[in-house]
Amino acid sequence: MTSHTSDVLSRARVATRLPASDLDRARRFYADKLGLRPVDERPGGLLYRCAGADFVVYRSTGSSPGTFTQMAFEVDDIRAAVAELRRRGVVFEEVDAPGLRTRDGIAEVEGNYPSKGARGEWGAWFRDSEGNLLGIGELIL
Repeated sequence: MTSHTSDVLSRARVATRLPASDLDRARRFYADKLGLRPVDERPGGLLYRCAGADFVVYRSTGSSPGTFTQMAFEVDDIRAAVAELRRRGVVFEEVDAPGLRTRDGIAEVEGNYPSKGARGEWGAWFRDSEGNLLGIGELIL
């Protein structure tokens, strides 16, 4: 590959796509539980924007297996975020796996990417109305 084509994706913006079997139900969940409103929409899709990053919830006949984190939000205070989302009715996953155990819905994840300047991360996970597994993270500096 030549250098002008090898970096074509390194300059691209990344946007997450989350499937929804019921787009109206998903819209209500994201509004009522997460406090998010679409910034744009088209038939079969809702576009959300958080701190300059986009994600789309789209009508799909397929579904996510919900066995892995599909998208995550990085926050400054995970305990406050989890408390507020719980107050709104969000149910957090409890995890008890080798090397990863939640306590009151929050786990300490060892290690982090050197470029982030953190030694680890606090993490919490929940499912949206469509079964998509979403995460919340806070860097441990």
